[in-house]
Amino acid sequence: MRRFILTVVLLLGLAPLPAAARILLVVGDSLSAAYGMDMGSGWVALLGKRLERQKYDYQVVNASLSGDTTANGFARLPRLLDKHQPAIVIIELGGNDGLRGLALEQMKHNITAMVTEAKARNARVLLVGMQLPPNYGNRYTERFRRIYQEVAAEQQVGLAPFLLDGIATNGALMQPDGIHANAKAQSKMLKNVWPHLRPLL
Repeated sequence: MRRFILTVVLLLGLAPLPAAARILLVVGDSLSAAYGMDMGSGWVALLGKRLERQKYDYQVVNASLSGDTTANGFARLPRLLDKHQPAIVIIELGGNDGLRGLALEQMKHNITAMVTEAKARNARVLLVGMQLPPNYGNRYTERFRRIYQEVAAEQQVGLAPFLLDGIATNGALMQPDGIHANAKAQSKMLKNVWPHLRPLL
């Protein structure tokens, strides 16, 4: 019977229906939510266009919210995983924790819990790191920076070390608030993420 059905399909020139695109879920803050610009100009939107252009079968879902902390992201993540069932999860959070001076060990706990939750749903995870301005003090800023490295190593997931690498100290690429990258910086942000994401695709 199976051979007969296959023969009919071939004779009729029919092809199997294409599988639905896999989901790449981005859970971030304002840096991934295209704060201060059109959503289509942000690095996450540019990522979707690159995946399409290079024939990667992924649909990008941007679940980033301006102002989100790691606690907010952790609270939202289970529902997002249930809804989208992503193959890949990019976690870009922590900047607001640092800027608000929140407890860094709690931040590490939240990021670790997010990674663990995503992995438990069989998603591959990329962690995107952030750094703080030096005026927060060397001890705090260094501990903040190391958290991403520690979680990535402990959980054995990919790490893009610094989303704003080559951007944060360049006034021409930053918005007037000195915190958010402008539209001209978005392709550079994608460039900072892409080499670490590509192996997961």
